[in-house]
Amino acid sequence: MKAILQRALCASVIADGEPAGKIEHGLLILLGVLKGDEKTDADLLAEKISKLRIFDDADGKLNLSVKDIGGSALVVSNFTLGADYRKGNRPDYFAAEAPARANELYEYFSDALRERGIHTENGVFGADMKITFTADGPVTIDMDSAVLKKQ
Repeated sequence: MKAILQRALCASVIADGEPAGKIEHGLLILLGVLKGDEKTDADLLAEKISKLRIFDDADGKLNLSVKDIGGSALVVSNFTLGADYRKGNRPDYFAAEAPARANELYEYFSDALRERGIHTENGVFGADMKITFTADGPVTIDMDSAVLKKQ
């Protein structure tokens, strides 16, 4: 499971022309569910993200988590995080999980963030989505549950 975290002053998503999730200060999270991912992958990412110290403290140091600042998360599904771009100029997405299972794990991940005390909004799985956000920093983190499993 892969996640791209973007620290945001605000973020919103329009899904199939309709407003969906919206947050103020917090994280925009693009989440890619890959073949073979399990709930343990979602739990690993949710645990790490909820405690990741990437927000400024009073001294301007990156010492606070999204939970510490009372921030929120906007989670948007993104199968293209499983892109294989090694051959040719058109990536394939064969590493992405099948839609039904991917949606199940996407929802599970969002619930795992909520269980850790983070207000979490969502896009609409499988919809055509337009994301608007104001980057804060910018601070961008590329996270992969496979890397966390190796610890």
